[in-house]
Amino acid sequence: MHVYVAGAVNRQIEELLHASGVRTTPCSIDELTGLASQPTLQSSAIVLDLREHSSVPPTVALINRQNLSAGVVVVAASLDPALMLEAMRAGVTEFVTEPVTQAELKSAVDRLATKRPSPEPGRVFAFVGGKGGIGTTTLAVNVATTLARAASSALLIDLHVAYGDAALFAGVEPRFSVADALENMSRLDAAFLRSLVGRTKFGLDVLASSDRAIVGPIDVRAVRALIDCAARHYPCVVLDVPRTDSAMLDALELVTRIVVVANQELATVRSAGRMAAALRQRYGKDRVAVVVSRFDQLAEIGRSEIERVMGGPISHQFPSNYRLALGALTVGRPLVLDNHNKLAASFESFAKGLAGVTETVETAERERPSGLFGRFTSKS
Repeated sequence: MHVYVAGAVNRQIEELLHASGVRTTPCSIDELTGLASQPTLQSSAIVLDLREHSSVPPTVALINRQNLSAGVVVVAASLDPALMLEAMRAGVTEFVTEPVTQAELKSAVDRLATKRPSPEPGRVFAFVGGKGGIGTTTLAVNVATTLARAASSALLIDLHVAYGDAALFAGVEPRFSVADALENMSRLDAAFLRSLVGRTKFGLDVLASSDRAIVGPIDVRAVRALIDCAARHYPCVVLDVPRTDSAMLDALELVTRIVVVANQELATVRSAGRMAAALRQRYGKDRVAVVVSRFDQLAEIGRSEIERVMGGPISHQFPSNYRLALGALTVGRPLVLDNHNKLAASFESFAKGLAGVTETVETAERERPSGLFGRFTSKS
């Protein structure tokens, strides 16, 4: 097995692995981000030297998600409980502490080679609005509902830690909230997560916003760990992300697709353009999509003007029907549950596109679905 040695404080780890007949490549911790999507990593392992660090780089969780055949060995100065817990949440199962020996290090690498890959995690979709009040939560709730009905299970997380509306839109009143999850990270596992969510009758679970504010800043690492935990236990996870909370925007490494929502108001277009540019720079242009809510063909700002400001194509446009959307909000019932209008059909079509279904409605009626929806519906 080839081993990448990341963040080493000296050549000790490389020399011990060389003595065991293992090929190594040194790299910095910052270079791990570039390795995450490399096919060559599938037949490799990473030995991560954290002897001079107090936390686990967020890229470790991304590597464990994208390269299930790879693995990570953490070398630490001691068995620090906080560091070990953070590493385990990121998918690390092998630890070596001082004094580091050749036999112990080689055994840890060998165990990675013999372990079977863990189950593929679920897909995560994040929605963030270019401005408040433009329908971002409505879109997130309806997409999550569509995915839940297809997969028999999905989770919607309202990352507005306080005073968000996703649970209201979905028609649930959970006893607990995302604040309870972030304040009890040491307890976070599948059972604890499911004890916090509110359940709908149509298969969607909701981790709601709180009706109280958290005292102090949000820990970005806790948000990442929550998203990772959710993806390991749900086939689909939808995030309603506050545009003004930098901690939430900095915690989206594990997200499959980030959707920036705009409309045809000049101020919103400009704000969404800046948001999309920043997210593309941070997470890569292929992971960021732009959609337009409440689209009006007669508006002064057309699709081509929006695309120029956004610096790229619009993935989807949703027809304007504010009265219908407001009525659905009032009764707490997502529109896609009663798909008898163009807006609901547009929500469902977009959700299927995210999930991997690209055929038209006419084709879908004649052919068996493919992609994520195909895997779910083919079992029925």
